[in-house]
Amino acid sequence: MNWLTNYVRPRLRALVERRRVEVPENLWHQCPACERMIFHRDLDANRRVCPHCDHHFRVGPEFRFREFFGEAYEELELPRVPVDPLRFRDLKRYTDRLKEAQSRTGAHDAIRAAAGTLGSSPAVVAVMDFAFMGGSMGRAVGEGFVAAAREAVRRRAAFVVVTASGGARMQEGALSLVQMARTTAAVQEVKEAGLPYVVVLTDPTTGGVTASFAMLGDVHLAEPRALIGFAGRRVIEQTIRERLPEGFQTAEYLRDHGMVDMVVHRFDLPATLARLLDLFMRPRAEAPAAPEPAGEDGGRALPPPAPEQDLEVLDEAADD
Repeated sequence: MNWLTNYVRPRLRALVERRRVEVPENLWHQCPACERMIFHRDLDANRRVCPHCDHHFRVGPEFRFREFFGEAYEELELPRVPVDPLRFRDLKRYTDRLKEAQSRTGAHDAIRAAAGTLGSSPAVVAVMDFAFMGGSMGRAVGEGFVAAAREAVRRRAAFVVVTASGGARMQEGALSLVQMARTTAAVQEVKEAGLPYVVVLTDPTTGGVTASFAMLGDVHLAEPRALIGFAGRRVIEQTIRERLPEGFQTAEYLRDHGMVDMVVHRFDLPATLARLLDLFMRPRAEAPAAPEPAGEDGGRALPPPAPEQDLEVLDEAADD
């Protein structure tokens, strides 16, 4: 027994491990809608859209920048904010959660912005990253949004925002809720500058983001079947004590009820945005002056006679 345990088994184990082929991870992805398996190259070639059921997978900022700008874009340096001002801790320290998210995504926080040319129009695009703590909005997201909006005003460019968020970041308490007002004020700065503000709603867009800048666009686009709402379905049903209709809070439902202008497939999104921005940013041609009406003799028309009371006032002024 000792011979088998100490000699034969280690040799067999070494032989098997030597022949074992190391299979890389993430070669296959399972579609959350139809549950079919998709090879990663096929999914990337199809722009992260399921080839079987057309489900739109969640994508990050770099994907959006390449889709909108190609390779010719300038990523903007967004301002940094003090970390963990409340020294928040639940099961983990907030600072530890931030470090984990930064290490996993390679981003500083849940928003990134870039400037470039979308179609033929200059644009600044801000994209929220759901992979970073659920795209939650804290001080860094608020500061990044405001900085991107002001950069759009400085460049006289359209401002496009792609949302993907679970709402305000609870680890920052009231400081995260203040960002709703700050982002709303930044949107107003863009509109006062006469520049277009377009929102692309992706899965999911909920909570404080929906209640602030996500619903203030000049035009609202959405990807198919994206979840868009404020509170969750179960919370609403328990509050109103009624069953909600099928498809409630989907992009198609909101389009049918007037909260979303267009539901656009990911394949068509860059061209649709380019067409919209071209219409918004096209220089307005000066309208020709209306010709003055001609008189009976073909000359310039005479002004209408003054009322009698006006003539009396003029006579009195002349006598004085």
